Amino acid sequence: MHTKEEKLQAFSRLLDVMDDLREKCPWDRKQTNESLRPNTIEETYELCDALIKEDNLNICKELGDVLLHIVFYSKIGEEKGEFDVADVCNNLCDKLIFRHPHVYGDAVVNSAGEVVQTWEQIKLKEKDGNKTVLSGVPDALPSLVKAYRIQDKARNVGFDWENRRDVWTKVKEEINEFETEVEELYNSAETEEQKAQAKDKATREFGDVMFSLINAARLYKINPDNALEHTNQKFIKRFNYVEQKAKEAGITLKDMTLAQMDEYWEEAKRL
Repeated sequence: MHTKEEKLQAFSRLLDVMDDLREKCPWDRKQTNESLRPNTIEETYELCDALIKEDNLNICKELGDVLLHIVFYSKIGEEKGEFDVADVCNNLCDKLIFRHPHVYGDAVVNSAGEVVQTWEQIKLKEKDGNKTVLSGVPDALPSLVKAYRIQDKARNVGFDWENRRDVWTKVKEEINEFETEVEELYNSAETEEQKAQAKDKATREFGDVMFSLINAARLYKINPDNALEHTNQKFIKRFNYVEQKAKEAGITLKDMTLAQMDEYWEEAKRL
């Protein structure tokens, strides 16, 4: 591993390269906060993909891409005379020091859980911090991640189940409501307007189901986004196996019977 001096030299080198690109490269020179934003989102998801796969080679690569964007936005801010990368670093350090009084002050905590419980209260005291408990949840977060963050922030101020087992009553209640109402609404809907109303109602009920399941996951310390992505990857691997078997048999998936697909699916599970 590198020394602190080597790390500082590497970061300084990155800043020099950014200066060169902004001055000499036509593409880099024309970029703005708005034009970079979609790429930043893509790079962040690529990093998340590498993280979930524990692909250290690509984690290192994707972290570099994300870091590039941080330096890029800082450079644009510097050109506007608003802020530079030193402001970004110093603001971050100031915030971390303020939010860790048990490290940089006299506060005492005995566990990671106690740190989390006081985190939201500290943030509310910051000069430019959150005005309400839930205001710190970005609007642009994916809905599944947003639901988890909303529930977690509410928990930090005491709004939570007293016994985690109690959540299952709510989960079952929401599932039963969804199943009953969906069947009734869809079966009784005849006109296009009624069908649209049925779909709208079902969508809201399904949202309640998802929210309650995310609550259950949180109470059992399961990250629902990670859990779902693991299942996505598992499904992709098994489905690709079925598709490969179809090609080996000289047929398409559409030509296979469901029984044939199930047979290869179970084979993929055993493998």
